[in-house]
Amino acid sequence: MTETDAYEAYTRGAALLASRDYHQAVVPLERARDLEPDKASIREALGRAYAGARDFARARDEFQAAVDLHPTDAYAHFGLARCAERLGERTLARRHHRLARLFGIGE
Repeated sequence: MTETDAYEAYTRGAALLASRDYHQAVVPLERARDLEPDKASIREALGRAYAGARDFARARDEFQAAVDLHPTDAYAHFGLARCAERLGERTLARRHHRLARLFGIGE
């Protein structure tokens, strides 16, 4: 497997995500993540796909991974906050909403 394989899987998943085919987007995005687990953009996109598919626990985990890899990613903080809200994790949600605002979302 090569970085090109990961990129192709990511772009295929991103296209499905853009067309709101969340469940279908998960498959190539999981493949991309498995090939390149340290790419924040892949982890964020997979978080968006899981959230769209209403799998908020997995989405939270992917957004957390994206934040760990890229701590100033406002959208990853926002996604993490929204998933935490859905899961009843209010303290986590408040913290990441604040960080999302700090880094540029919701100003």
